[in-house]
Amino acid sequence: MADIVLINPRFETSYWGLEHAIRFLDAKALLPPASLPLLAALTPSGHRITIIDENVEEIDFDRCARADIVGLTGMNVQRLRMRSILAELKRRGVFTVVGGAWATVQEDDFKDLADVTFVGEAEETWPRFLAEWAEGRHQRRYEQAERTDMATVPAPRLDLLPMKKYALGSVQFSRGCPFACEFCDIIVTFGRRPRIKTSAQVIAELEGLRAAGKLTAFIVDDNLIGNKKAVKALLRDLIAWQQANLYPMTFSTEASIDLAEDPELMQLMADANITQVFVGIETVNEEALRETRKIQNLRDRGGTMLEKVHRIQDAGIEVWCGLIVGFDHDDPGIFAAQRRFVQDARIVHAMVNMLVAIPRTPLYKRLEAEGRLDLSANFEGMGELGTNILPRGFSRDALRQGYVALMQELYAPAAYFDRVDSLYLGLGMTPGRVKARARSRRPKLWLRTNARLLLEAVAILTMLIRGVPDPELRREYRRRMLRVLWRRRSPSVLQQYAIKCAMHFHVHTMVQQMLAQPRVEIEAEAVPDVAA
Repeated sequence: MADIVLINPRFETSYWGLEHAIRFLDAKALLPPASLPLLAALTPSGHRITIIDENVEEIDFDRCARADIVGLTGMNVQRLRMRSILAELKRRGVFTVVGGAWATVQEDDFKDLADVTFVGEAEETWPRFLAEWAEGRHQRRYEQAERTDMATVPAPRLDLLPMKKYALGSVQFSRGCPFACEFCDIIVTFGRRPRIKTSAQVIAELEGLRAAGKLTAFIVDDNLIGNKKAVKALLRDLIAWQQANLYPMTFSTEASIDLAEDPELMQLMADANITQVFVGIETVNEEALRETRKIQNLRDRGGTMLEKVHRIQDAGIEVWCGLIVGFDHDDPGIFAAQRRFVQDARIVHAMVNMLVAIPRTPLYKRLEAEGRLDLSANFEGMGELGTNILPRGFSRDALRQGYVALMQELYAPAAYFDRVDSLYLGLGMTPGRVKARARSRRPKLWLRTNARLLLEAVAILTMLIRGVPDPELRREYRRRMLRVLWRRRSPSVLQQYAIKCAMHFHVHTMVQQMLAQPRVEIEAEAVPDVAA
């Protein structure tokens, strides 16, 4: 039997990684890797499995050199580190396998470094590979012929991870999305037919998270509501489990904007204690939405996107969003338009990206045919300010500068905290209100819960005051916390507000690093004259 090491490479600093804030949340990383504990659960008994997450611990290459098989997973933002790790393992003569999101869309990236490549889902191919390896044979490439039946997926091996080092737990309900957004690689990896786990599977995994000490979890589905009928049934069972256990878990997730068109679904999510939802807004430019086939975001009988965001917030669920700049129908006015939308929508957390074409997506294929992709080495060197497309409405340099200016405006302390106050003081949002209502019937439990929330708020603010180097930011965080304490003496609001301060410091630091980065000199770009 094999001695197997599975590695999740270090992420570059990113919006969601919270690298600059994670120490204030008493953790080493935000989320545990989802795929590797599942691979471990799929591994037949008798094999020895070790998981190394480089985001919380260093890679012991001597240990890897003693293993029979070393596997790596990773996304686009991890691809350079993946190559670096594989190169070191190859130098040591280690047998390596690679899979995950980036290997699925750009498998040739590792052909000279990995012995075996897995493309797409691996619930069937991973056990098959291990059986063939044990017989002294294996293929160079594995790809499942059929999508995984999620009702057959085992619970992940959380016992192989140092769960105390993560701020949150993670759980997956479903895979797949029914939409066909041109830029998205989700349908490439998981397809357009949403597949969902059974309620029994999900609840068993939640019990595993509770046993590991995680009371807050991110539901990692790319679109939780892709199959609304099925997820409603699951949510009803989840609500029953929450009620029976006095709401031990708090959740956040991702969903499409058509959530706002289904009052029953919004109520079920709120009753399940899903307190935050990430929505792919992408752009306020309706021509750009048509261009990228994001039809679910277009104005319709359900109203505008702004009205839909407010409807979700009115249901008691905070909305986070993703925004993209650089579509073919964008012009220099898009940056101000996106900023106005975020302010009007009371969205505290907006993840802004420049449009990037991911291999195998419809966008990549279209721009490749139009000669509008930059595949040069220079793209690899642009880091978080890079894009591999040649935009139509402005140069890449103007796109970068507009993007950085937009981030600077959105995360200026006054603008950011005005959005927080609009949500928590103006609208009066109360995170975890169903949990508080359920526990109010048990006075001792209610007191313990509120005491814990208050202690967490004080601890986070204290660490920020001690750890943030900028005295103006420290004063702003202190002033804002005192203001919310005066206006709303809710322990859950105070705890969330303290977390908002920590998250602001992370993005503020990222923006300052963007502003300090030397301007990248690129040659003049000639966009081919192809009809938009």
